[in-house]
Amino acid sequence: MNERRLCSFLWVLGLAAATVLSAASLFLGDLNQDEGWYLYGARLVAEGRRPYIDFATTQGPVMSYVYALADPLVRHWGVAGGRGFTSVLGLLGVLAAAWLAARLARVTLPPEAPPPVPGTGGDSRPAQAALATLYLAGVNVFQSYFTTIVKTYALTALLLLLGFLCLTAVLGRRGRLAATAAGALLMLAAATRISAVMALAATGLALLLAHDLDRRSAWIRAAWFAAGAGLTGCAVFLPFLVAAPDSLWFCLVQYHAGREVAGLLPWLAYKGGFVARLCLAYAVAAGVAVALFARLGAAAWRGWRANVLTTALWGSVVAVSLVHLSAPFPYDDYQAMLYPLLAVLLAVALVNQCRAFWGVLAVCLTCLVAAGSSPILQSWFIGPRDRIWWPLKAKAPLTVLRETAAHVRALPGVRPGAEILTQDPYLAVEADLRLPPGLELGQFCYFPDWSDAQAGRGHVLNAAAFRHLLRTSTAPVAAFSGYGFAIRSPGVQPLPEAERAELWDILNARYDAAFAVEPFGQADTRLQVFTRSPGRLQR
Repeated sequence: MNERRLCSFLWVLGLAAATVLSAASLFLGDLNQDEGWYLYGARLVAEGRRPYIDFATTQGPVMSYVYALADPLVRHWGVAGGRGFTSVLGLLGVLAAAWLAARLARVTLPPEAPPPVPGTGGDSRPAQAALATLYLAGVNVFQSYFTTIVKTYALTALLLLLGFLCLTAVLGRRGRLAATAAGALLMLAAATRISAVMALAATGLALLLAHDLDRRSAWIRAAWFAAGAGLTGCAVFLPFLVAAPDSLWFCLVQYHAGREVAGLLPWLAYKGGFVARLCLAYAVAAGVAVALFARLGAAAWRGWRANVLTTALWGSVVAVSLVHLSAPFPYDDYQAMLYPLLAVLLAVALVNQCRAFWGVLAVCLTCLVAAGSSPILQSWFIGPRDRIWWPLKAKAPLTVLRETAAHVRALPGVRPGAEILTQDPYLAVEADLRLPPGLELGQFCYFPDWSDAQAGRGHVLNAAAFRHLLRTSTAPVAAFSGYGFAIRSPGVQPLPEAERAELWDILNARYDAAFAVEPFGQADTRLQVFTRSPGRLQR
């Protein structure tokens, strides 16, 4: 088999592997609490409600409005419909990353370029870079899972990649238009996940300092980039800033900044764990980076200033990563939105330094092997460890959610569109039921120390409001998992046992136990479902 046919075969194999991993993540992947409030927020938007003004959300408004388009899928297929929509975005992101790698490879020719592959008719580096990116970004179980479940990562990554694809034309005749479109798309990414705003800053700075443009052209393109970003930002945020400035500030800043870590040692442990888990999740990419550095030393990274696009990409990856690392609890999945950009940079660096196709072939094969050995695969089939045994899961978490939702809908008094009193929004979404106002953030909705005015502006519940809701709710059904009555925000601290017991007492005074499900949902906790007792007095 010649190299051209081998490339074609690897493309088909890579696309098939990426699709299979995405489908497996959709049907077998563990549930995540974020899926519930993102999909429920999108449903409210589809019904004409507005984020920040009518309900709380944790990120920019673009996520809610884009996913509102998928609400018919969610109403028909539940959480699986939302995951299907996300998986399409994730796979489009993989293709966009491969395209970006090919474009970038064309403008980063090293002094001594590798010879063309016989039979290709020219420089093979763009095709090889695209192929390596396909495997690095698409054939990775961790990346596939977090760009299939309903989170901001797939949409943010796609918008970032499309923005940088526009930026590849910034040196051409339509450079101003390209810069404007890039600014608009990167602003949309920031309006999907707020940490992506650092990519805007890094790219704008890269345009200003571009050494492959004369000063006048650099400033003009930077101005058009800023105009595209600024106009888009005004269109997206200004209506909410005018109507609900306090709520917007809470959702985009206070909610994230309020988390607490007590002590230096826990702080260091969280940062170290973040880095260690990333190296495990993206082991092949980490290996490529180490190999390039070992081969060339510091010269391996001099290419970051090869052109304005490379500078912007590296600047964005570093700047946003530092923001993620600075979070009180830096979760490794935060990097899923950035990883395709890093995959592009590593793939282009690889083909620029390897004179033979074997380097790309080695990366492709290693990605396939690494995907087959991912610990996430075990979580799809194996339940929590029981002493020395690893019991098989009886059902996939999504199947358990579907069956539980069907059981809830069949309870007495539960009609379509009825309320469900729960801090597990994905159960409300799956059962096509409504949440009482204030519970949209699920387990993070409880801000016990906030005043009535603060809680009202933020569309969350303080101590008095939560107790009032439990005492007066007319919801025919209530459902609380291990995440219920467990967390006090904004510090994200465990709720004291005495306060938990008080809340449970209020609930039990008005609701009777109906059934329980274990394991259920994220972290395999116990879900308890209750029906309201009309004859009981309010407490």
